[in-house]
Amino acid sequence: MTGTSTPSGSSPSPQSGSAVRLSLPGGAEVTHRDVAANGARFHIAELGDGPLVLLLHGWPQFWWTWRHQLTALADAGFRAVAMDLRGVGGSDRTPRGYDPANLALDITGVIRSLGEPDAALVGHDLGGYLAWTAAAMRPKLVRRLAVSSMPHPRRWRSAMLSDARQSAALSHIWGFQRPWIPERRLTADDGALVAELIRDWSGPRLPDEEALENYRRAMCIPSTAHCSIEPYRWMVRSLARPDGFQFNRRMKRPVRVPTLHLHGSLDPVMRTRSAAGSGQYVEAPYRWRLFDGLGHFPHEEDPVAFSTELINWLKDPEPDR
Repeated sequence: MTGTSTPSGSSPSPQSGSAVRLSLPGGAEVTHRDVAANGARFHIAELGDGPLVLLLHGWPQFWWTWRHQLTALADAGFRAVAMDLRGVGGSDRTPRGYDPANLALDITGVIRSLGEPDAALVGHDLGGYLAWTAAAMRPKLVRRLAVSSMPHPRRWRSAMLSDARQSAALSHIWGFQRPWIPERRLTADDGALVAELIRDWSGPRLPDEEALENYRRAMCIPSTAHCSIEPYRWMVRSLARPDGFQFNRRMKRPVRVPTLHLHGSLDPVMRTRSAAGSGQYVEAPYRWRLFDGLGHFPHEEDPVAFSTELINWLKDPEPDR
């Protein structure tokens, strides 16, 4: 579904086109288009034919973080689609709708809008949190689940409340709870803080300057800084609210699709011990893969190793537990 209309007051800035509709390394012919789902419009980048693999970015990034995996998945015989989450990149910046349940409905709505019966979801960071959520809420639409650098939502909540070291590692999320100041910091000096955070959270294999410039430019698209941190505001502020308790209860529902859980051993944002216990919420084959020497962005720090692990697992007819 292309050329869809957008809800009143929710359209992305005209700047978003040139900032996020980028080419892939090596000149692969990625297709950019918009799809309607869950009352909003979402920008996607698409490459290849075959079973659908939907890629969900984390913070502070956008679809382009999956540039290496799009090519690798297409070459392996998959229809690889990377979407911009609500409020980011070329997608709509709506005034509300940033709780994880609604964001998960964005994702499953995009699957339907793409005309597919289901998808393998691959999520990093916030995208991983939402992938866990979508797999629990709409299991018939999720064929397989792969999550990087993010524990199950119930593990995330528990770590935030009971693990002082994990809570300290997520100090930026606590900082997001202040009004206006985080947005101003993120866009100051053309998004310099975005580049600083990505460098600090990476392992020894630092991102190149072109990648950092793209992330800085995308964060500076009007309203992106605000919209991109709204999910984290909900995640913290709901810890003691009825809607947060209700969501946490909903996440007791086990994930019943094969799950691949990927993590960098040097991740300074999500501690390994926080992520590693997530298998208790999976009643299906579950595979844990720890990448030695990588940080919070294993799919960018070592794209060949990450893509190889992902593709081999996607093609495995009987993934082990």
